[in-house]
Amino acid sequence: MKNDLNLKVESIVADAYNKYHPDILSYITNRIIHKYDAEDLAQDVFLRLLDYKQMVRPDTIKYFLFTISRNIVTDHIRRYYKRQEFDAYIYETSASSTNETEETCIVKDILYVEKRKLDTFAPQRKIVYMLNRFEEKTVEEISIEMGLSRSTIENHLLLGRKEMRSYMRKCI
Repeated sequence: MKNDLNLKVESIVADAYNKYHPDILSYITNRIIHKYDAEDLAQDVFLRLLDYKQMVRPDTIKYFLFTISRNIVTDHIRRYYKRQEFDAYIYETSASSTNETEETCIVKDILYVEKRKLDTFAPQRKIVYMLNRFEEKTVEEISIEMGLSRSTIENHLLLGRKEMRSYMRKCI
């Protein structure tokens, strides 16, 4: 008895496949992006139909197939957009971490080049530049600390910055 039911259901599904497969494929193709995915999903509709053996009847199979198709397409679209979100997240995360790493390396390289050039400065100019650049001291603070006039400090700073910019342009 159970064997007869299985054969009857398989016969109904086979007939439905021959009759409705083009319609199901067209329905799915109109709703998703890739044709090869639509072909796979159309096959999945008929495979899922076999899971509902107890509910398969010749007079309702067409509607049942389209209901299964709609559900499969909805699931596929959900997965597609979730994958898009995930891919975008991974791309943004990896791009920013790569950029941060690259930027850190670039900053270290520029700082190294700057300090190497700083070694060629005259001693007073080197001290003035370092105090301003790395210790963020103002002209007034440097003037008091070094016991030099404000205009002398400004002059050293002006010439030091000009020389450093010129050198950095050549390096970069």
